Amino acid sequence: MRPLKDKYELMKLVILGAGESGIGAALLGKKQGFEVFVSDGGQIKDIYKQELAVNHIAFEEGHHSWDIILSADEIVKSPGIPEKSELMKKVRERGVPVISEIELAWRYSKDKKIIAITGSNGKSTTTALTYHIFRTAGLNAALVGNIGVSYARQVTIEPADYYIIEISSFQLDDIVAFKPDVAILLNITPDHLDRYDYKMENYVASKFRIAMNQTKEDYFIYCKDDPEIRNYLAMKPIYSEPIPFSIMEQLKEGGFIENDQVNINVKDEPVIMSMYDLALKGKHNLYNSMAAGIAGRTMDIRKEKIRESLSTFKSLEHRMEYVATVRGVDFINDSKATNVNSVWFALESMERPVILIMGGVDKGNDYSAIRELVREKVKAIVCLGVDNRPIHEALSKDMEVMVNTDNMKDAVNSAFQLASKGDVVLLSPACASFDLFKNYEERGHQFKDAVREL
Repeated sequence: MRPLKDKYELMKLVILGAGESGIGAALLGKKQGFEVFVSDGGQIKDIYKQELAVNHIAFEEGHHSWDIILSADEIVKSPGIPEKSELMKKVRERGVPVISEIELAWRYSKDKKIIAITGSNGKSTTTALTYHIFRTAGLNAALVGNIGVSYARQVTIEPADYYIIEISSFQLDDIVAFKPDVAILLNITPDHLDRYDYKMENYVASKFRIAMNQTKEDYFIYCKDDPEIRNYLAMKPIYSEPIPFSIMEQLKEGGFIENDQVNINVKDEPVIMSMYDLALKGKHNLYNSMAAGIAGRTMDIRKEKIRESLSTFKSLEHRMEYVATVRGVDFINDSKATNVNSVWFALESMERPVILIMGGVDKGNDYSAIRELVREKVKAIVCLGVDNRPIHEALSKDMEVMVNTDNMKDAVNSAFQLASKGDVVLLSPACASFDLFKNYEERGHQFKDAVREL
């Protein structure tokens, strides 16, 4: 047996799940000299199988070899695998250490600057905006995690000086020592509660794991207006330097709004700009813009660069993405809105009458949160899904015109017929996409294709 180079080096590393994060972990493990084995209970995409084969990494698909998995020194678990699965029950019974790909990647990049972003809504936008600020400032930054390539793949193939990471609660559940220099917690609203025994407090605690290893040298950027975040901080203080942002009150330090001006006051160099100059519109994007701007200031990025970045950023694909204007009707692709709160944010930012396309796999959604906005802003709802009953039952009292469709082309055509010049057709589903599409990206692409065919 060869000697261990350091306390992290392992003889046998097993990766459970062969999505982007799993493949990234496998590549990093191989680079570090581990004996790597990848196991996926489903089918592995051809492009990933080719990558594993080229790098001489052993793998299996369609089943799990228990003897190999349970003899691992450490397991990297895909965030999509629930703890209640038979697979994880056996792993836990055997006592094999389990980590996330985020934890593995951090071990080999912790000498760099890590900016980690989580929250129930707005993660992708804030992560991309933060990355835009760092790149505009000329820094060698990488955009990783849920939003792009996996953190581990980036560390393996093209290391950076700054890692801007979008992290989900599932990934945080399996960290051990992961410690970001800057942690951002945007908001906490009910989501994925089936993974947390339907207890909100478990989900909140999961989100706060982003700060659990931070010290007084690190920064914790958070939304002071969020009641779940406020309540948790009142009970369990954190150890890093807290920097709040708010649109409800003026703050001595942090981000706030005063006289329609965005104020980011960090390290005694205030960034002040008109909220109307922000590239991203809507109340929710005031929060996202302040969080990203604060992150930039913690890393001493000059205020001029932050102002420039906040005014030049282009929104992400599938997240409030402008597609086209057809005969005076704007089409907006918000396919990434897979929960009710995301739809609330989308509707809240609308200033013209909306034809709302929504539906898909209902995760037990409580639509009461958007009823008021539906009454105020929506002219008609086009339901898109195999089973549209939950939406009808929840919103038919608030909406006179509701149409059922089971494919994107019909949904777009119906919405266009219901729209008048000056209206907005908004795809903001509030649901997962798996009934009719592979994922939210395919749903968004089909929407854009159907719009272009009008």
